Amino acid sequence: MTTKNTTINIVTLGCSKNNVDSEVIAAQLQKMGCEVMHNSTRNTDIVIINTCCFIHDAKEQSIDEIFIHAERKKQGLVKKIYVVGCLAQRYKNDLQELIPEVDAFYSFVELHKLFKLDRFDLLNQHERLLSTPSHYAYLKISEGCDRSCSYCAIPLIRGKQVSKPIDTLVEEAKLLAQSGVKELMLIAQDLTYYGMDLTQHRDLEMLLRRLAQVDGLEWIRLHYAYPIGFPYEILDVMNEYSNICKYLDMPLQHINEDILRDMRRGGGGMQTYKLIENIRNKVPGIALRTTLISGYPIETKAMHKELVEFVKEVKFERLGVFAYSLEEDTPAYPLGDPIKTSEKNRRVEEIMSLQEEISLEHNEKLVDKVMKVLVDYEEDDFYVGRSEFDSPDVDNTILIDKKQKLDIGSFYPVRINQADRYDLYGSVIKPNKEA
Repeated sequence: MTTKNTTINIVTLGCSKNNVDSEVIAAQLQKMGCEVMHNSTRNTDIVIINTCCFIHDAKEQSIDEIFIHAERKKQGLVKKIYVVGCLAQRYKNDLQELIPEVDAFYSFVELHKLFKLDRFDLLNQHERLLSTPSHYAYLKISEGCDRSCSYCAIPLIRGKQVSKPIDTLVEEAKLLAQSGVKELMLIAQDLTYYGMDLTQHRDLEMLLRRLAQVDGLEWIRLHYAYPIGFPYEILDVMNEYSNICKYLDMPLQHINEDILRDMRRGGGGMQTYKLIENIRNKVPGIALRTTLISGYPIETKAMHKELVEFVKEVKFERLGVFAYSLEEDTPAYPLGDPIKTSEKNRRVEEIMSLQEEISLEHNEKLVDKVMKVLVDYEEDDFYVGRSEFDSPDVDNTILIDKKQKLDIGSFYPVRINQADRYDLYGSVIKPNKEA
């Protein structure tokens, strides 16, 4: 790779963990003298595509993106194409034959070749060139996963859990805060298992206490908690520190005990109900986000109905649903994919239609209340912001009228005037940035 003044566009697909990887790669390339940009529409010398293959749709999106840039290379609009990430990790040999226009596919252990270094470990790099707006960032606290969920290929791709030491994470958080980051979102395949590989016990509570004391961090948000063996002590920290958002992203996948058993998730329906009740009692007003899988191979119509009733009863503040995706080499692969795609999609739509009603019900209760809102960006008619109960890209937004000029990346007190299914509308009640 030519380094001096080479222009590079990093195209990132998939989850927020991929975003962090791309930011680390970008920082390293920038150190080498390259001009690096994220998801740019500019023509550049090199395109690096950071791929995802978590589910079938993600694979298709990644492959489609590679083909787009392969065609651009034929047209002389790009000189070189490199592919990294999960798709390259899992299907490198197949892809080399399928798309010869790609100059190189790099697995995670081969990334050092991209930089002509002796070694390069994504997890243990501090420097990042952010792909997010400058006022928020993701903090990946561990890599890989020790769970054996039957439907998931992540352990096959990313390996066993490897946690970053607390001191390293705190130092990274300080650097981000000094650069202007005000909101930090903690991410991992299994957030609540953090530290087990380092100290043989869960250290998320200790990590949160350290991060909550970093100057400049006004919001700290938790993503991807695992329900079994949930560490209730992190809720005490949430109550103790006002800059830890009353927000928890905890994918539950299903409620039926037979499905949970077959998924190798552990626990059962009653245990899940009790967990949710305990969390809400311990942190009043918390926003719970969950993700469900619809159309798992053994899911009957009765099991689906049980899941619908669960959603109806619990009334999650935030919820997403995936149609089951058959992934080779996973424990569930021998079950096949017996439920028709149309039926899986129907079940997904049924749950999401129900969630729209639930979300509207939650939002209507917020009318006339004043909320602390972080302004993310500006549109023609509104400023678009979020409350502590909303993560970027996946949750609700608050649309603020333009009666006064607001600064992107600042907090404001906003009175909610109107509620929609996934949006709130409001006005800033003070001209300054206090909230």
